[in-house]
Amino acid sequence: MKPIYKNSLAFVIGLIVGGIVNMGLIMVSGSVIPPPEGVDPTDMESLKQNMHLFKAKHFIFPFLAHALGTLAGAYLAAKIADSHQMKFALGISAFFLLGGITNAFLLPAPTWFLVVDLIFAYLPIGWLGGNLAVTNSQI
Repeated sequence: MKPIYKNSLAFVIGLIVGGIVNMGLIMVSGSVIPPPEGVDPTDMESLKQNMHLFKAKHFIFPFLAHALGTLAGAYLAAKIADSHQMKFALGISAFFLLGGITNAFLLPAPTWFLVVDLIFAYLPIGWLGGNLAVTNSQI
């Protein structure tokens, strides 16, 4: 397979798998840590209106979803890519960071969560995923 096709496929697969991991964790989060009474976590308006009811424990799974989705996507993109593995891992993490920034404008989450999420869940985790993929391929 030509490197450009393999690299393009690596990026697309990284985005898809990262998104699946992210959404999968968000979907199961309500069964592990139930949302506050009367909040529908699948409805953006319900979340906006009731964000003040959320406690710190309700932000654990969103952070894990963002971090682990980024990790999985970055790792796979770097593992599949023919060249520039770390650039692909960081590209995936930058893409998810843009999604996180967009989400920060859409949902009125607490400032402490936004800071922690945007600083720690994307670029450092994408670097970690890329580093794990590159290191494992050298063994």
